[in-house]
Amino acid sequence: MASNEVLERLQAFHPKKIDLSLERIERLLAALGNPEKKLAPVIHVAGTNGKGSVTQYMRIALEHTGKRVHTYTSPHLIHFHERIRIGRRASFSSLITEAELVAALEDCEKANDGAPITFFEITTAAALLVFSRHEADAVILEVGLGGRLDATNVIAKPRLCVITPVSVDHVAFLGPDLPAIAAEKAGILKAGVTAVIGPQEPEALAVIEKRAAEVGAPLILHGRDWSVIPSQHESDKMSVKVPQLTYERLPVPALVGPHQALNGGLAVAAIDQVPEFRVGHHALGEGLTNARWPARLQRIDDGKLIKNLNQGTELWLDGGHNPGAAVALAGMAAEWKAKAPRPLILITGMLDTKDATAFFKPLAPHVHAVVTMEVPGQDASLPAKQLAESATKAGVKQVKAAKSLADAFEQAAKFSDRGPPARVLICGSLYLAGHILEADGREIK
Repeated sequence: MASNEVLERLQAFHPKKIDLSLERIERLLAALGNPEKKLAPVIHVAGTNGKGSVTQYMRIALEHTGKRVHTYTSPHLIHFHERIRIGRRASFSSLITEAELVAALEDCEKANDGAPITFFEITTAAALLVFSRHEADAVILEVGLGGRLDATNVIAKPRLCVITPVSVDHVAFLGPDLPAIAAEKAGILKAGVTAVIGPQEPEALAVIEKRAAEVGAPLILHGRDWSVIPSQHESDKMSVKVPQLTYERLPVPALVGPHQALNGGLAVAAIDQVPEFRVGHHALGEGLTNARWPARLQRIDDGKLIKNLNQGTELWLDGGHNPGAAVALAGMAAEWKAKAPRPLILITGMLDTKDATAFFKPLAPHVHAVVTMEVPGQDASLPAKQLAESATKAGVKQVKAAKSLADAFEQAAKFSDRGPPARVLICGSLYLAGHILEADGREIK
C-alpha cells in the first residue's frame, strides 16, 4: 500500500486538524513500547521563525564530523517523506524510504486501534518509532506548533533545547499576543536542560526567562551569552561569540537573507553547548555553507514558471507567512534595494489564520506591486480579493487580485512591462511554496 493512502486514512482519526494535547500521543507511544525513550540525545527546537534553518545548520555541521543525525521537521512542501530524515552509517542522512514510512505508519495505526488522535500526533509517533529503529548520534526534533502541548514535547529529558525568535502566529491555538505565544514556546523547557535562546522581543524574553526560572532550565541568551560579530573587512565572514570562546572567521550562511547570520549564529551557539559532539570550527563552517532549505528565499533560475515572466526577471520563493517573517523579508528587500535595485513585485497567497495586513505592513515601503491569489488546494485560503484589500490597507499602492497561478504570473509580468527587469517574490504560505515547487517540476531530496 502506498504511503499517501495510509496518510489519508490517518487523517480521519480525529475531527480536528489541530487539537493540542499530549495525552493521545503518550497513550500511543506507550502502546508502541515507548520508542521516545530509546533515542539518541535529542535537540528540541521551538520558535516561530528560523526553526528549519537552524535545524539544517546543526544537522549538516554534525554530519561533517561523521555523526549520524535523525531529523524531524514540518510541514512538508511536496511529499510527506521530507519530514523524516534518517542518519545513515558512513554517509549523510536521507529522506525516509517509502517502505520504511509505510511500515511505521501501519504499525502506529495498528497500535492506535481506532482511538482518536490527530494526524500530526500519529505521524510524529511514526517518526519517533522509525528513529528508535536506527542507531544515531543525535536526533533533532522541530516543534510543529507551539511547544508546551506539541506532540514532540514527549521527550522527558532532551540533551538541549533551542528557541528561535518568537513572533505572533497561530493566535487561534497559541494565544492572542506575544507573551501568550512565548509561554507556549517556553513549554519545551525542562529542569536541568540547557536552552539556547535566539533574539527575542523583550516581552517574549521575559516570559521565557520566567519559565526557565520556574523549572530550573539554564539559559544561554542572545546578546548576553552569545552574539554574531560581522567581519569589518570580509563580507563573506562572521564570528560567533559563545560563553567560553569566539569562533573566528566562520563563513556567512549560504541561505539568503541578513537574518540568516543570526540563525547560523544560534546553531553554532547551540552545538557549542554539547561538547561531547566535538564539532570544531571546520565542521561548523561546513554546516553554514552547505545548508539547503527549499522555499526559504530560494532563487529559481530555471524551470517552467520563470518562462512566464518577462526576460531578465528574477524569481524568488519564500514560505514566510507571519509578521516576523515579513520583517526578515523586508530586511532582504532593503538589501536588494541598496545593492541591486529592481522593482519588487510580490505574488502572495495566505491562509485565513494569518494576519495579512500585519504581514504586508513591513514590506509595503519596499514593494512596487502586489499580486494576490488563493492558495491552491487549501480550503482555509484567504480569497484573493480579501488579501488584496489587506495589502492596500497596509500601504501598497499597486495591488491586483489574480484568479489563478497562471493569472498571477501574467499580472506580475504586466506590472513590469514598461520598466527595468523586476524581481518577483512569491511568499505568504508554505503551502503555496510547496505548490510552486511541484508546479515547477522540482523534487526535494
